[in-house]
Amino acid sequence: MTAGIDTAELKRLFDTGAHFAQVKSRRHPTMQPYLVGTKGRQEIIDLVKTVEQLEAAKALVSTLAKEGKTILLVGGKVEVAALVKKAAQEIHAPYVATRWLGGTISNWTEIKKRINRLVELTDMTTVGTRASQHTKLELVRLDREKKRLEERLDGITTLEKRPDALLVVDTKHEKHAVKEANDADIPVIGIMSSDCALTDAAYPIVANDASRETVKLILSELIEAFKKGQVS
Repeated sequence: MTAGIDTAELKRLFDTGAHFAQVKSRRHPTMQPYLVGTKGRQEIIDLVKTVEQLEAAKALVSTLAKEGKTILLVGGKVEVAALVKKAAQEIHAPYVATRWLGGTISNWTEIKKRINRLVELTDMTTVGTRASQHTKLELVRLDREKKRLEERLDGITTLEKRPDALLVVDTKHEKHAVKEANDADIPVIGIMSSDCALTDAAYPIVANDASRETVKLILSELIEAFKKGQVS
């Protein structure tokens, strides 16, 4: 075992099933160095390396928090979406827990216009002056527009600029978000299993991204590191 490795962290990850990877036929070639064997049809992840990767990611997250940077959390898979949303809300961070809206990074100017439009529609509702300014048909159309924007922009309405980093659960599933981030030189922290390309994340955390308990643990560790960075 690597000297200085956090054995308690290793056990916590193991207990969640973080070591279970995909079947060999789904393995991405870049993941070979992070696998140590098989159990049944599943390959096994080297959790010693996972702990090292998690520590590196926590250090980055803490630094970003200290510098007042913005992290966008991304994870729209059904089994992890609620976890991603909850983690983001803990630190008042933006998030995408549904389908990635194309252009969120690559066409930020247009996305920002949509966010501003949603704010405008919300303010109109809050002020309560719409009824005197619009016909009933116009009000129906405005409500539909507002609902549509809320569904598409849920989680990113607080974004004032492009994020400084992305925290992604399953980089293969979120390939569009990852590509936009990488094209814009925005670092990606990726919780990723053996079917993902290691090169998709500047800070990979190789673990069982299909396990809710594994994802929950890793997210909680990263969020805690962010909180510590904010107060340091």
